[in-house]
Amino acid sequence: MELLVLGGTSFAGRHVVERALTAGHSVTTFNRGRTNPALFAEVRSLRGDRTSGDYAALEGCGPFDAVVDMCAYVPRAVREAITALGPDGLNGPYILISSVSAYAEPQAHGEVQSGFVEGSPLATLPAGIDAGSEDVTGETYGPLKVLTEEAAEALLPGGVMIIRPGLIVGPHDPTDRFTYWVRRMAEGGEILAPESSDVARTQVIDASDMASWIVSSAAAGRTGTYNAVAPALPLARVFGPDADVVWVPWEFLESKKVQPWADLPAWLPARMAGMLMADGSKAAAAGLHNRSIEAVVADIADWDRARPQEPLRAGMTRERQAELLRM
Repeated sequence: MELLVLGGTSFAGRHVVERALTAGHSVTTFNRGRTNPALFAEVRSLRGDRTSGDYAALEGCGPFDAVVDMCAYVPRAVREAITALGPDGLNGPYILISSVSAYAEPQAHGEVQSGFVEGSPLATLPAGIDAGSEDVTGETYGPLKVLTEEAAEALLPGGVMIIRPGLIVGPHDPTDRFTYWVRRMAEGGEILAPESSDVARTQVIDASDMASWIVSSAAAGRTGTYNAVAPALPLARVFGPDADVVWVPWEFLESKKVQPWADLPAWLPARMAGMLMADGSKAAAAGLHNRSIEAVVADIADWDRARPQEPLRAGMTRERQAELLRM
């Protein structure tokens, strides 16, 4: 298979390229060349900047059996990429990585318990924001992903695979959102956790598991829309049975200005838990295999130990945690 990956050297796209090469496929990447530019010496690397509409390197470089678009956040990005490839540039699916943020908040639709299925209502732009806006914020990220999906489908009707992942975790994650919990376990001592062991939940998708499925889907010519998530699980499963976890009521933490997702990443309060309960059964039936959370955590721990132990980009400091536990 001739595979084109838009992105491919940072995090999730890096795993896609690795899985494709391991499977014996031929890979071309298209990116700005700013992140790990020498990572894959054996792939054809094309340079261009999507933010400025520079797709010249893509023109006439196909045909490809599939495209995996890791980094389209606005409709213009897919329109320009598909146009640059031209009518003869793609002989298979255009696989667009979207997000479960494409769904409208479940509280508005009575879905808190069941979470999102692929047919759940989708997010819309806030009033006053034009559909042509490219200002990606917390409010517009999901709605713009929806419009990006629609743009791809409009140009390639029936030829698009839309993947809506939840929180993507694994080695090389630049956000450190899930790595925060893994490192805290490795450091030992008391671990402050929100709510209680029977309430606090999270939902993730391992980057390598998702990448393997993306590559096999590309080879199979799969299209359609899929939630790429593992089943939601208690946060206690992430810690393991031997961790010294101190469960602190969320009401107390909230009164101390602790922020979900920032100070306590990969977790949301129980009243917002529907955001972490997407239904991944359709993807599982189509071949997405999720390894155990224990295996996922072990991979992240190995990677984190091997890299420089710099401060994490997410989560609270040990000092702040100790302060809260003393209160």
